[in-house]
Amino acid sequence: MEAESWLSCEKTAVLQGGFLLAGRLCHPTPLSNLGKTDWARVSGPVLHAMQEICEGVRGGDSDYWRKKIICILWSKILAAEKGEDDDSRWRENPLFSAQNAFPSIGRTVLLEFVKWTGCSAVYADLLRCFPATALSSELAGFVSHVVEESSTEDVRFLLEVWWELWKPRRPQQQPLEQALEEAFTAQCLHYTCTDLSPQAPKRFKTDSDKPLFSCVPTMLFHALRQVEEHVNSPILSCFALSNCLDTLYTLFLLGSMTVSPPSLDLKALTMEVSVREEHNRTNGASLVDIVRESQRELVASSSPSNFKPEIMSQAEALQITCDLAHNWQRRGVLKAPNGDVLSPAVLRLKRSLHSVIQALKKLLSTDTLVGGQKEDVCHLQEQLKTLDVLSVPDPSCSSMQMARVATVIIDNRLEGLKDVVLIFASEVGWASSGNEWIDCLERNQHAFQTKELVLKLLSTLAVRCQAGDLLQCKKLSSIIVSIFSALPLPCKNETLAGLLASCGKRGLCGLLPHTLSESFKKELNMTFNSIIQSKGQNSLKVAISAVACAAFHDPEATLRQCCHLAVVNLGAHSLLAQILHHLPGLRYPLTQSSGEQQQKGESLLCLCLRDAAWSKRFSPMEEQQFLQFLIGLMEPSTATENTVKSMGLLSPDEVVRAFVLPHLSPSSAPSCSLELTLQVLLAMLRLESQVALPHWIMGCSPFPVLCTLCQLLDESYQCWEEQAEGLHISMKSKALLIEALTVLGELIGREVGADPSTWSRALSWLYGKVEALDWTVRLRLKSVWGPHFKNEVPSSLLTVCKLPQEWSELNLSQYGPGTGLTAWAECCCLSDKLRETMVNCLELDQCSPDDMCMFSKGLQVALTQVLPWCTANEWNRLLGAVQELLASDRLYAPFSLEYVDFLPLLDLRVLANELRLSVFLLRVFQLMCGSSCCAWFPTRGLGHISQLYASTIRGIITSVVGKLRTPEGAGVGVSEVLFALTQLFCHVLHVQAMLPGPAEPLYLCALEMLTQAQIVQTAHPDSSSALERDDMRHLLHSIVDNLDSVEIKAALRQKIAAL
Repeated sequence: MEAESWLSCEKTAVLQGGFLLAGRLCHPTPLSNLGKTDWARVSGPVLHAMQEICEGVRGGDSDYWRKKIICILWSKILAAEKGEDDDSRWRENPLFSAQNAFPSIGRTVLLEFVKWTGCSAVYADLLRCFPATALSSELAGFVSHVVEESSTEDVRFLLEVWWELWKPRRPQQQPLEQALEEAFTAQCLHYTCTDLSPQAPKRFKTDSDKPLFSCVPTMLFHALRQVEEHVNSPILSCFALSNCLDTLYTLFLLGSMTVSPPSLDLKALTMEVSVREEHNRTNGASLVDIVRESQRELVASSSPSNFKPEIMSQAEALQITCDLAHNWQRRGVLKAPNGDVLSPAVLRLKRSLHSVIQALKKLLSTDTLVGGQKEDVCHLQEQLKTLDVLSVPDPSCSSMQMARVATVIIDNRLEGLKDVVLIFASEVGWASSGNEWIDCLERNQHAFQTKELVLKLLSTLAVRCQAGDLLQCKKLSSIIVSIFSALPLPCKNETLAGLLASCGKRGLCGLLPHTLSESFKKELNMTFNSIIQSKGQNSLKVAISAVACAAFHDPEATLRQCCHLAVVNLGAHSLLAQILHHLPGLRYPLTQSSGEQQQKGESLLCLCLRDAAWSKRFSPMEEQQFLQFLIGLMEPSTATENTVKSMGLLSPDEVVRAFVLPHLSPSSAPSCSLELTLQVLLAMLRLESQVALPHWIMGCSPFPVLCTLCQLLDESYQCWEEQAEGLHISMKSKALLIEALTVLGELIGREVGADPSTWSRALSWLYGKVEALDWTVRLRLKSVWGPHFKNEVPSSLLTVCKLPQEWSELNLSQYGPGTGLTAWAECCCLSDKLRETMVNCLELDQCSPDDMCMFSKGLQVALTQVLPWCTANEWNRLLGAVQELLASDRLYAPFSLEYVDFLPLLDLRVLANELRLSVFLLRVFQLMCGSSCCAWFPTRGLGHISQLYASTIRGIITSVVGKLRTPEGAGVGVSEVLFALTQLFCHVLHVQAMLPGPAEPLYLCALEMLTQAQIVQTAHPDSSSALERDDMRHLLHSIVDNLDSVEIKAALRQKIAAL
């Protein structure tokens, strides 16, 4: 503290005058040597000055001035005992000026001044500013003063200081008061750090030779025993015995007792407040001060003491206590005072007796007492039970009184706030007693911002709603929502999880009457409309908070709306998934309820997503948004503010059980999209792989899922046939089926390989189920079978291939003589590895022209039988096998001049494979569209094969154009490329003319070829003459004339004219 704040002012001048007058009254004896009995002769001016000072300030400032005056006097005594010279004091001591204004005084004057001004509490507070050793020394001087020529006032002084030392420190009300104590603490350290006291005060003497001055409890007990004869009133005896009992309890017995529940603590506090309020009705103390002081009383009697019994034992303390109680009871002073008003001292003694008796009872039930200790403790316990104070009835303590005290604690943030607010939120009786409860809640919302308190308030709200008070319920629900809105995000999530656990999926709306919750749907729509329309331009925190509050009202409705908008609003799925990732509290597993179709372990989010989105027919855009939203929900949270990275909101196994298993069946409802089901399954299987075994898919009926996929794939071979009923499997679905079967088979194969004994029965079961399916389906499960089963293929395949021993033949009626190449082509479609095996193991006599010619024709027939049922990936594999055969001259497909009258002088060797492949495919389509195939070829598949053919031609075009000669001179000439493009154009239009009806993919492919030719000609204008360009246009026009569609012919002629 600055020195200026200690300097003289009108108040210190008044006190200075009082001490100067006192000094004259005791002259010639100085105040520093004044005896205790002489104080009455000189005290008048000092006490009158003190009274004048305190009366001239506001009520709260009087305590500050008392403490300030005692600090000045005490620090002056410490400085004098230290023996510092004035020259060093005025430079180093900031209190020198204030201290120098007063005459020299001794400790007797200080202690008598404290006693007669009623500043025992202030003296105890300042006593705590000393270091531990110095505190003991100061207390020893205090005790010596009290026991010397003692009186009733000295006893009271002793008891007051004793009890204040046991109480917790008062909360500092003013910065000035805190600064005052800090300055005094610094002075105490300065004067006592090296030498406790050069002029030490008289030590407290006892009958023992032990150095008792270092043990605070010992000094206090023995001092009281010396002055026990001066305890001459019931109030004083109750006070003294309470000090002994509470000291005994907090030093030795507290550890064995269990903590009482907060409700009992509040009840005890209410009784204390009630008694003190009635007893102190005339002194004008506020209710807040009464509650605060009552709390200090209760804490002091039920908390471990800061002082340790270095010398005194439990038995000694108990014996002294009982001896004192016996003597005072014998003298008739230990009894309840007469009068109608219960004294706080009596209530405290009764509480202390009860605590000690219960603790002794528990102590007697243990084995800690040895020898005769048990008998002594038992005797002392019985002696305490005989005290008349125990028969005094407890003061009344109604529920409304407890609510009143709780309100004071909450309003003023007093000690025990955490426990009191929990009781306050839970007491339904308080909530229904009037407006005081809800008004207090509204004033102090920030005191209730925890998960536990919000859930307690919800329980109270539920009871109040049953009582039918709509106005109060509306106000209370609004306050609860406001409290929830102010919670930090992690606490919001904990509260949402607790809400779902306690109130169910309807949340707050499930507790409120319909009249109070009917407007929520409109508010929910407005909330999400604002979020969607803003497109995340506003703060993400605001959006998260808005959705959290909506979920607090009704978690189910909020999640349903969120899922619905994520599907139907373009681009909204990403933002909504991000918002939900910040609200993992909504990931709560529901319990099975009657009439609710719910999957095992399904969360509320999964249920809402399934009902709000999955149950409707999707557009292609909505399918993709749904899939992306689902994947987004499963990604681990990457939020870093107030949250930690965690698992996704949905688990893969939960998604598979909810969105795949019920719909992955030929008997599924027509409204369910098989393609979307398979896309969901693939998305789950492609998630970040887990190293730990077993894989999560092994908990989702993996072998039945494999079996179902195999059955669906087997049915997909009928995709071009007319089906009266049942599930129609498109070619896109077949592609997804194959991909899902491949990925799932590899995952399960790893699990089976790691633990074959566990899965052997399931493997045998699966093999028996798929044995009746098409042989190609079983062959796709090679990764699952492992070494347990061989590759089973039609016997006709072995006539064209020389296969290893792990292959075995099947006698299939539909694969008779001459079908070996068909089986070979089907094997090439299954996987890259099988295609490699088929090409390498193919048996072909390249030295025999007849064999080569027959092989070429046989492969054309095989492709006509396989192509219509190939997916894009399967066709690319088969096409790759054909290209390998062409490159290795094992496939004979000569290029013919059907579309030109003469072959120009061109070098077509570099483009030979492209042209031969195009001719080979043309022969295949000629066979497929011929009269021999019209009886069995499914016309519904023409669009599919035209797409496959068009994609193949595009690949050939890319290869041809890519070989165009570069400026460095490498590659094919422009004339060769234009000639090849012309031939490919003719092949495509020939195929288009053969196909019944317009084939749009081929038309677009033809346009693309003309565009490529135009690009090449524009880049190389000198590559051909005008006559050559005219001949090319004439040829192309003649080919176009063979088409039936007038629109297609017109578009192509326009494009040709631009060449």
